[in-house]
Parts: sequence; structure tokens; C-alpha cells
Amino acid sequence: MNKSDEKIKAVAFGEILWDVFENEKKIGGAPLNVALRMKSLGCEVSMISSVGNDENGDVILREVETLGIETNTILQLETYPTGLVNVTLDKNGSAAYEIQYPSAWDKIVLDDFAKTLVKDADVLIYGSLVCRDEVSRKSLELLLQNEVYKVFDVNLRKPHYSYEVLEKLMIPANFIKFNDEEIEEIAAVWKSPFTSLEENIQFIALRTNTSSICVTKGKDGALLLWEGKLYKNKGYAVRVADTVGAGDSFLASLITSLLAGKSPQMAIDFACAVGALVAASSGANPKISSVEIEKLISGN
Repeated sequence: MNKSDEKIKAVAFGEILWDVFENEKKIGGAPLNVALRMKSLGCEVSMISSVGNDENGDVILREVETLGIETNTILQLETYPTGLVNVTLDKNGSAAYEIQYPSAWDKIVLDDFAKTLVKDADVLIYGSLVCRDEVSRKSLELLLQNEVYKVFDVNLRKPHYSYEVLEKLMIPANFIKFNDEEIEEIAAVWKSPFTSLEENIQFIALRTNTSSICVTKGKDGALLLWEGKLYKNKGYAVRVADTVGAGDSFLASLITSLLAGKSPQMAIDFACAVGALVAASSGANPKISSVEIEKLISGN
């Protein structure tokens, strides 16, 4: 797909919530973070999710609308609260998450508008965390029957996943994104005979019949399998504030670049730079300028 001449229409499905830090809270959830970054890169973006009919939900809807994301497919539920995640940062800025259950985003039910939205979209972004509850999982399974380009963001948060469900989510995907720990865990469970990251990417591509796979490696950059060829970026050195949302912005930047027809190497370089700049800032959705990105890529 090459959308270089027109806006990419993207739909993100999944959790929308508050990341609660020690001294503040910020809107988040991996699919929302991806959606917000894609919006900042010029895509036309909608979000399918649920929040509670409470103050936390009201504020999220106002903030998301202000940021330019369509909110008419973010439903407010009377019976479940807006999601909260307690985020704990270690001395290196790496995050650990305590995720409230049940939350409104566990109970996403599709209306006709949401179904049509996905049918008409260029790309559907979805993750694994939203499938911890049967209600949201069944809604996603319905959307995955569409012919839309499907991007699966593997997001392993113990104990909120099973390997059986993960495989079901990988099979229909056109593109899968892991971090290095996630792909190693899944490859081991699937009894991969390989030890290198490159070999395990090929192993999972073959098992799931997915031609495009990306693996992030934190400060060491990323690997991308695209149309049978591997591309690499070794990462960019930054002082890490926190890692929250860095992988989400990486994915948003990579997918936007690839769908816009950029070369795979340019796309992975750009995505690694954006991810690094997010890690160098506080929270999941900092503003980043094209000047900052170009400066990091060029090394100036």
C-alpha cells in the first residue's frame, strides 16, 4: 500500500486510560498513544474504545478531542470505570505497570458506525492487552474479518495474556511488532530451535504467515523484516526520562512512513529517532518537532 498522495486513514482499537505516576496522571493506553502520534504525523485517526461515565472519562474525551482524534466511537459506560494504570519507574526510567481490572475498555462493544469506520480505513492498529476480557476480544475478532491492513502490537503485560490468544491475533495480521523480550518469550514457548533475533523473526514470520515483523531493542534500536529483507537501526543515544509510550510512538512513526511509501531504511531510522525522543521526555505523548528528529538522525 502506498498512500503518499493522500491522508492515511487509521483506526486504533483498544485501551484508553490514565497512566498514574507518583505525582501526576496522563492519558495513555498503547493504542491511543499510537493514534495520537499518527495524528501528529498527518494521518486521519479514529479510536474505538470505552471509558466510564465518570469524571476521568469526561476529561479523557475532552483531551482526546482537543488533540484531533475522533471520539464518537469512544463510548461511555455506566457500569465500568475509566481505566487506571499505576506506573512505577525504576532508576533507569523503565516502567512497571499495575493495570486495574475490570475497566471500561475491557467491555468495548461495536456499533454500526465503528464497523463501517474499520471497513473504510487503510489500517487497523490493535494490541494484545485489550483481549484479556472476552467482551473486547470478541469485538476485535469481528473487526479482524475486514480486508483492512492489520497491525498487531504485541504488548505482554503479565498476567493479562495467553499464548493461544496471541497466536490467534498474529494469524490475521499483516504486520507484527514485538520488543526483543516479547519475541524471545514467544519463540521459546513455540519451541523455536533458533537463538538469534534474526532467525526468530523468520521463524515467527513462517509460523504466522506474516510477511512484515518489527522488533524493538530499546536503546539498541530495532530490526525490521519487510518484503523478505531485514533492515536495522542501532539506536540513538539519549538521556532517558521514562520509557512510557516510546514503543508506541516508534510503531506509529514506522507504520505511517511505510504506508506513505518511504523506504524501509528511512522508515526505521525515523521511527527509532521518534521513539528515542519520546523516551527522553516525560510521559507517552510529548510534542516532538521535525527539527529534533532530523538532528538526531543526522547526528548533529
